[in-house]
Amino acid sequence: MTMTFPAPDRRTLLVAALAAIFLSRVAVAAEGRRPSSQEPTDMRIRMMFAGRTMTATLYDNPSARDFHSMLPLDLTIDDYSTNEKIAYLPRKLTEDGSGPFGNERSYDICYFKPWGNLALFHADYTHAGLIRLGRFDEGFEALHVRGAFPLRIEAIS
Repeated sequence: MTMTFPAPDRRTLLVAALAAIFLSRVAVAAEGRRPSSQEPTDMRIRMMFAGRTMTATLYDNPSARDFHSMLPLDLTIDDYSTNEKIAYLPRKLTEDGSGPFGNERSYDICYFKPWGNLALFHADYTHAGLIRLGRFDEGFEALHVRGAFPLRIEAIS
């Protein structure tokens, strides 16, 4: 038994084509707004401590935008372990920027979810419990200065 189906009319084909185009654009747009995006933005910051200045570029994710919205901040920066400096934020950031990331590198700026602090890495690390917020552009040698210092963080216009 052979089944035959009527040929689709122009209207049905046009609707199907438009739906396919629309759905593919929605998928591409959603991919560009991944919560854990590691794409640089125009959100730039300056961090100053111990007479030194560092600049950084934040990434395109909700946690980085939340951090940027808190600026300017006056905090304390201190050594933690042998590979990072940390600074406690006045409140926790949104964790909507969570997601796996690879290629952990020195001079990444991260947020440690369990403690609610910034983690500023100057040596190798692993991403467990972290949200990457951005990366230092210059002046990152300051992270190697041992000790606790007042820290000023501000947006660069």
